[in-house]
Amino acid sequence: MTRSRPLLLPLLALLFLVAACTKGKAEPDPAPPSSAAPGGLWRPAVGTAWQWQLNGKADTGVDVPVYDIDGFENDAATVAKLHADGRKVICYINAGAWENWRPDKDAFPKALLGKSNGWAGERWLDIRRVDLLRPLMAKRFDLCAERGFDAVEPDLMDAYLNDTGFPLTGAHQLAYNRMLAALGHERGLSVGLKNDLPQIPELVEDFEFAVNEECAQYDDCEQLTPFVKAGKAVLHVEYKLPVGDFCARTQKLGLSSMRKKLDLGVWRQPC
Repeated sequence: MTRSRPLLLPLLALLFLVAACTKGKAEPDPAPPSSAAPGGLWRPAVGTAWQWQLNGKADTGVDVPVYDIDGFENDAATVAKLHADGRKVICYINAGAWENWRPDKDAFPKALLGKSNGWAGERWLDIRRVDLLRPLMAKRFDLCAERGFDAVEPDLMDAYLNDTGFPLTGAHQLAYNRMLAALGHERGLSVGLKNDLPQIPELVEDFEFAVNEECAQYDDCEQLTPFVKAGKAVLHVEYKLPVGDFCARTQKLGLSSMRKKLDLGVWRQPC
């Protein structure tokens, strides 16, 4: 009568075979919260959570990795506090309209001012006049850089789609938006494309992320896909829709979505 052979050696042989077949197929690492774009610029990763507060001095107590706050109303100490807490900070400026309460309001020639954009104290700018607007916007970008911000969100980058009082075309907008991107990059700042969905295919390479309002309400979020495919965050908000009506859709598309009140205070309801 013979003994049965021990099972240890066949088991070891099987494990060796499995290891040999899977060699070089390591599990992928999870996506980082941010990455460096060409030139060393910060690029927020797809799906990055964020806070957007443009009303008053920033409340630094929101536990998210990215803040987007007003560049004039928040000083270097606020930015430094957020950096010390491990946050990245985006500098909001208005690049498409004149605002009658900003400290540099008198520097804008009256010839640049068009119709009201519907907000009290704001008037569209004639973005055809890059010769006049570039130095004015450069000073605003300088402010963002001096206060230590990581990036800039220039607002109202789709004037050509609105009744501004000027005969603006898509070509004017492309030139102006690319000028804004260049101003940021010259100062080591990332720049986000604000809305302007029709020109995304032409501009996605010029910007490190996108900021969008209400794409779910108007059913055009898919137009932001080029940014997601490029590994660039789309920072998205809705004002009227409940989160239950848009979060599933926008998260599937890779957007960093939340609901905000129109005054853009501290309150937020993330997906």
